[in-house]
This record gives sequence, structure tokens and C-alpha cells, in this order.
Amino acid sequence: MTNHSGDPASLAPTTRRGSRRSARRGLATAAALGLTATLLAACGDDGKPVLNWYVNPDGVATFEKWAEKCSTDDYEIDVQLLPSSATEQRTQLARRLAAEDSSTDIMNLDPVFVAEFANAGWLQEIPEDHWGEIEGDVLEGPAETVTWDDKVYALPLWANTQVLWYRKTLAEQAGLDMSQPVTWQQVIDAAADNGGTVGVQGNKYEAYVVWINALVQGAGGEIVADTEKGRDASVEIDSDAGRAAAEVIQRLAESEAAQPDLSVSNEGTSLGLMYPEEGPGEFMVNWTFAYKNYADTVSPEQLEDLGWARYPQTVEGEESKPPVGGIDIGVGAYSENPDEAMAAAQCITQKDAQVELALTDGLMPSTESAYEEVISDGSYPEDLVELWRTSVDEGGPRPESAFYALISGAIQERWHSPTSVDPDSTPDNSAEYLEAVLKGEALL
Repeated sequence: MTNHSGDPASLAPTTRRGSRRSARRGLATAAALGLTATLLAACGDDGKPVLNWYVNPDGVATFEKWAEKCSTDDYEIDVQLLPSSATEQRTQLARRLAAEDSSTDIMNLDPVFVAEFANAGWLQEIPEDHWGEIEGDVLEGPAETVTWDDKVYALPLWANTQVLWYRKTLAEQAGLDMSQPVTWQQVIDAAADNGGTVGVQGNKYEAYVVWINALVQGAGGEIVADTEKGRDASVEIDSDAGRAAAEVIQRLAESEAAQPDLSVSNEGTSLGLMYPEEGPGEFMVNWTFAYKNYADTVSPEQLEDLGWARYPQTVEGEESKPPVGGIDIGVGAYSENPDEAMAAAQCITQKDAQVELALTDGLMPSTESAYEEVISDGSYPEDLVELWRTSVDEGGPRPESAFYALISGAIQERWHSPTSVDPDSTPDNSAEYLEAVLKGEALL
């Protein structure tokens, strides 16, 4: 997922590797307005239609491989790279689609974009017969992300989630039984009392909202409810759940376990602190890609000391709600080749593609059948894969709203930085501000 929901975009390359049409890709990423559409050829050199597939910068080499595989005698798929930031991805795609850009055929979408884009009429509806064929195989978490107004507007490709990564020796030193659920308070205190740290995503961006949302849901609440009412959605963050979330953030910010870069931390910054030159390491919440990152870079002895557990509880005894992210595939409503684009999207999201993304790039599947193949391959510890699958299935998506961008922006504005969060004031202030933003009475 991109650097918020999902996915390690903050670490991803900013240029495309192995490009088959680097010049055309450069034009596509240089501008976002509909004017750029005239620069993207609708047909290849052989006269076949060219379908532009806009992708986030995670697993690009695998995307290019599947673009080749899913190209046919009737059309060719060309990969175009989106920016690394989820916000910039949304902006570029929204500008194109608002301009009714016919060259935006297929696109990787953060799950929170689906409702907004579908509500705006920018996405083709997924055929009922195809969704009927795969619906029973799709995990519940990603299945929730592709629907809007009781219709399906995207196909899940991979489904991301966060778990608690930790050094086993640090947990043992702290006396934590990691076979049992642990709370944020326990994790923070264990790290602080034993010279360790706690890694989170605290920068002013989407991943910080992911953390806040998971904390609120883990306390039994929601940031907003009744999102189908659009701007009239019920703002719920000024609640006991909101205050419990704020207490966790405040506790970490004031703790010796807080990492020095807490207010600007992202998915990548805390990775190196798992194995520091000095000290016992960390507890860290992060996405599925973290395992492959460590498996490819640390010694066998260090990897043996890496542990994982379900996302921490906000409130002791209340089951946590791990974040759900990933990537869904949408088909542009203004594509000049809508049938071909839909067929390509179906090919791109097939089981074999999901399995390859998991094994090659650490981006876990959205379907049960793909998970079974990942487990049988043996490249990942089976208990870790099962933890990911359970976390996706039982996790908590962010609010599904056509106005999600406003919701996220308002929360970031009032909850950042983590060092300023106060349970007595932040939930209340953010609720008032969010309500005003949704009603058009305040600007972000």
C-alpha cells in the first residue's frame, strides 16, 4: 500500500524500473491535468489499443510483468507510475478523472478512494457475474472496501494490514507473554522500562490517521458514522473511544519509549531501530512488507529474534481492530476501451498475480485461495501468514465516505503533532473542526 494504508511507499523508488515505455511514463507522471491525455497514445505501434495502468510505487517490477502477461492480441497494457504519496496519488487521479480523461483506463486505488471516485461517477461498475464468481473467495476486509451504494466499483488486488513486530529478547526481558493479547500501555511501558522504543507512523499524513482510526475502533468507537449521509455524517470522535485513543498517543509521546522522530515518523523510519547498534530494539506497528524487508537484510540470528503479534489493544480486554489497507483496481469511467480495460483488470487481480505479489514483494493477497498458496509455498512462517489473514478479516477499515479526503485532512490538522495530543481537548476540538469542514463552514 502506499505510505499510509498501506504500504511501504516511503521506501519505494521514485523512478520506474525496467520501463517498456519510459518516455510515455514520464509524460504521464509529469502532469496531472486532463491536457496530458493528448500526450498518451491510444494505440501502440502495431495499431492495438494501449491501456494505461496507473500504479503506486510498490511492486512495480511485478506490475510490469503482469502487464505483459495480461496483454492480448486485442490490447496492450502499459504501466504508468503514480507519486509515492497517497495524497498526491489521489490528486493526480482525481484531476484526470474530473477532466474525463479517456487515457485513464485502469488504476491502483487506495481503498479509501473507492467511495469518493464511485460517488463522483469516475469508476465503471464491476460486472455482477464476475463479482459473483470471486466474492466468496475475497476476505471480508477487502470486500468491504470495494463497494459503494450497494454496488461494486473495484476489484481487490492485495490487502494490507498491520501487526506488532518486536524483538523477542526485548519482550522476554520485559516479562511480556506475547502469546496473549497485549495493550498499547503494556507495550509502551515494556519498551520504556527496558531501554527499548516503540515505532509508529506519526507524521502529518494518511498513515497517522490509520493509527488514530485503529485506536478509536479498538476502543469500540468510530471517527464518523452514517457515512452514507455524506456531509451530514455523524462525527463520533468526541467520545470515550476518542479519548482512549488520545490517551495512547499522549502516553507514547511523553514516554522514554518515544522515538526521536515521532512527529515525522513513517513506515520506513522505524525499520532500522529494530536492530540498532546499541540497545534492545523496539516494538513496532507496521505493514506486511516489514518481514520481507528484514528477511532480505538482517542476519539469520537477528531474524530469529524477530517476533510478531496481533495489533495491540487500545483498551485491555477489548479486541483490537488492526488497520486494513492495500490496493484495489478500478476501471476509469471514461476509458475509450471499457470492455478491454475491465478484462485487463480481471486478469491483473487473478489469484496467480496476488500470489506473486506476496512472494516477490511482500504484498499479501485479498483472497482465501491466494493465501493458501502463499502458505503452501513456505516462504513465510505459517503462523505469520495466518496472523495477517486473521488481521485483514477481523480488522477495521477507515471510514467509507465520498468525503474521506476531508475527514482525513481534518483529523490530521487537529491531532498533529502527537506531542500536542491531549485526551481532554483533542477529541472535542477535532470533532468541532471536522463537523465545520464537512458542512463547508471551515477550510482545511
